[in-house]
Amino acid sequence: MENLVERLQRQLADRRQKGLFRELSHSIPHKLDLSANDYFQLRKHPKVITASENAIKTYGTGSGASPLVTGFLPCHSQLLDKLLRWKHKPFGMLFNSGFMANQAIFKHIPGDKDLVLADKLVHHSMLQGMTFGKAKFLRYPHLDLGKLEELLIKNKNNFNTIFVATESVFSMDGDYPDLHRMAALKKEYEFVWILDEAHAIGYWGPNGEGLAYDKEIYDQVDIIIGTLSKALASSGGYVVSKTKEFIDYLINFSGEFIYSTYLAPAQVAAGQAAIEVIKNAGETRNRYKKLVNSFRTQLTEIGLGKDEFFSQIIPIIIGNTDDTISLKNQLGKKGILVGAIRPPTVPKGTDRLRISIHSEVRESDLSEVLEVLRIWKKQKK
Repeated sequence: MENLVERLQRQLADRRQKGLFRELSHSIPHKLDLSANDYFQLRKHPKVITASENAIKTYGTGSGASPLVTGFLPCHSQLLDKLLRWKHKPFGMLFNSGFMANQAIFKHIPGDKDLVLADKLVHHSMLQGMTFGKAKFLRYPHLDLGKLEELLIKNKNNFNTIFVATESVFSMDGDYPDLHRMAALKKEYEFVWILDEAHAIGYWGPNGEGLAYDKEIYDQVDIIIGTLSKALASSGGYVVSKTKEFIDYLINFSGEFIYSTYLAPAQVAAGQAAIEVIKNAGETRNRYKKLVNSFRTQLTEIGLGKDEFFSQIIPIIIGNTDDTISLKNQLGKKGILVGAIRPPTVPKGTDRLRISIHSEVRESDLSEVLEVLRIWKKQKK
């Protein structure tokens, strides 16, 4: 009979053999980081740092309790108010992470007579919440809104409520659904629309609010989820909604919220300051988008990209693990960090480099990346 340690050793050995073993390590010395999600480089912004320092002086290093005891401090209330104004939603709440926010929503809001229809590639936090939740869920092919409509037609009379869940910008592919068509489907089939804007914040929207705001359909989305940990360079997550009962229900029934010591004041203040920087970064945002679009066009010209999407997250599909790691290392030798994304994070056969361009990248930086990619592409022919 195989004991516990032997089973773990066997499964870990299998992952090593497939080149998929994960381990913690510090990043290599580098001159350009294209692997991170600090899209506006605000982690070291003086206004963000000062706000954090002032919050520590006022409140201390931690919140001291869970939110329903004494952990909900004035700084939390101020951040929430700022988020609601920015997102044009009347109700909302903060979570300790975007992961916890997603898990809480899908675990607790849909009931046992409800159905969740989710894009095949939604984040693991959404999928985990659905798995733990009471509702049946089905996953439609990625971005296939025709199939989504088929499922809506087939199931519209079979459940109390149908929820539709998607990300706005997908973290592994940098692509996004046709939000206008989704809004039209919502009008016709009256589902509850849940949208995760984690990777769209800062880059999209007139004031960096997200893709739903860029496409001017945010008022039709029932629940918007976001994070403070990416473009806002802090930590934590939030949920905003036009329906008070969604928020009240989570406050009363979500263990992810109720039983965890609340966000540290320094994180909360950093998030507040970052929102103000993002809101006023219109000129930077426009220049940033031009740079991204130029890089995407050049990638397409050398046969390593698609120019149908225009987000700052750019996947270069390699297809196998060995080549993906090799190309990552070639760029690393030039002092350029990129993400190497392998199964099970992405489907088998879609191993990729993920390039995340941030707002301080220069055209000359990307020229060096393109040169490495051109040489690699020629060698693979």
